[in-house]
Amino acid sequence: MPEIPRNTRQRRAVTAILDDLDGFASAREIHDVLSKRGESVGLSTVYRTLQALVDAEELDALRADDGETRFRRCSTGHHHHLVCRQCGRTVEVEGPTVERWADSVAAAHGYADVSHTLEIFGTCSTCRA
Repeated sequence: MPEIPRNTRQRRAVTAILDDLDGFASAREIHDVLSKRGESVGLSTVYRTLQALVDAEELDALRADDGETRFRRCSTGHHHHLVCRQCGRTVEVEGPTVERWADSVAAAHGYADVSHTLEIFGTCSTCRA
């Protein structure tokens, strides 16, 4: 079971930003919002807090095409993402076929207790219009 991060002032400030976000944001973007709100939280603290929240399964982490990791609150259990390359719009999707395939491949190679992530990148209908 993942360890729950301590509820420090910095963690509360970071989670307040995450609660206000509709989509994914990078640690730097979150840090910028904190600074604009007058919160004194170092960038390294933001990174550590975000990683702790990911480890506690409270956040989704998504590595974007530019290599930067972006974060947002999880709204469901295990799921996957459709991500627009242009605007960043993200849709959470379930993938039972993917789950069965991952379990099958792992078992065929003698692996157990496996985990995975899946992000599908494309262009949303709004950006295509």
